[in-house]
Amino acid sequence: MLESTLMDLRQLEYFVAVAEEANFTRAAERVHISQSGVSAQIKQLERELGAELFDRSARTARLTAAGEAALEHARAALAAAQAFGEAVGETSQLLRGRLTVGMVVGCAITPFFDALASFHEAHPAVEITVREGGSEQLIDELRRGGVDLALVGCAHRPPEDLASLVIVSEGLVAVVRSGHELACRQTTTLAQVARHPIVCMPTGTGLRAVLDQACAARNLRPTIVIQAAAAESIADLAARGLGVGILSSSLAAAHEARLRVLPIRDVAIPALLAVLWRRSGSVAARELAQRCRAAFHIAPPAA
Repeated sequence: MLESTLMDLRQLEYFVAVAEEANFTRAAERVHISQSGVSAQIKQLERELGAELFDRSARTARLTAAGEAALEHARAALAAAQAFGEAVGETSQLLRGRLTVGMVVGCAITPFFDALASFHEAHPAVEITVREGGSEQLIDELRRGGVDLALVGCAHRPPEDLASLVIVSEGLVAVVRSGHELACRQTTTLAQVARHPIVCMPTGTGLRAVLDQACAARNLRPTIVIQAAAAESIADLAARGLGVGILSSSLAAAHEARLRVLPIRDVAIPALLAVLWRRSGSVAARELAQRCRAAFHIAPPAA
């Protein structure tokens, strides 16, 4: 039986890294030590186990039958070790370390900033880094561990493999200047909007995903003339007659004094703004998620 030492946990970490990367060089880069160091630790682990874990005859590092059998147990042991450390920190209320937060480009959601400030005040020892990006990019980074929690836009529903807190769920609207052909209407349809040049958010954002999915369902191919990441930019461009702006109803509300806002009545896919984090994520991420829930006045789920 392996002794429960720090070195053993490192061996398991290196084993999992090689198994997932299928390459000793990439695994070494991932765990930030030399390739020779990874190889030496894997060989020592194999000697202690009395079995080879990898078939090294090919260009890739392939798991042997013994390696396949050991992989999930190694992952479970590492998760248990992480949970052990987090449980101690949670009990003592001495959260430390780093928290990387993703935020969709152009975010101006005051309660989210309030939650960040509240977290920082309660846990000043945690170093917070905020990174902006597109929603799809941030979701991918969240899954890979590049960020710990992210505020993103989604179409229809949040990703099922991640824990989520939906902040906003609303429909798409078109925004046009006075005098535009659509300005005389109370509402509009996607087909009517698609007859005009469109100004919208870029691919990889939640609002664009809603628009693309709705158009695909109706076999519409709108002409997108300008893509802008900020709602303010889309409104400004629409106000200058460069196209029909596509926004969510809450984003458009700030521009009602200068633009005509038309709900697109036949788009049933909701545009969501949601806070996402990994279910197995850090105590700090879960703590920030709870502070987001409080800042947005969202009731906890029923037991």
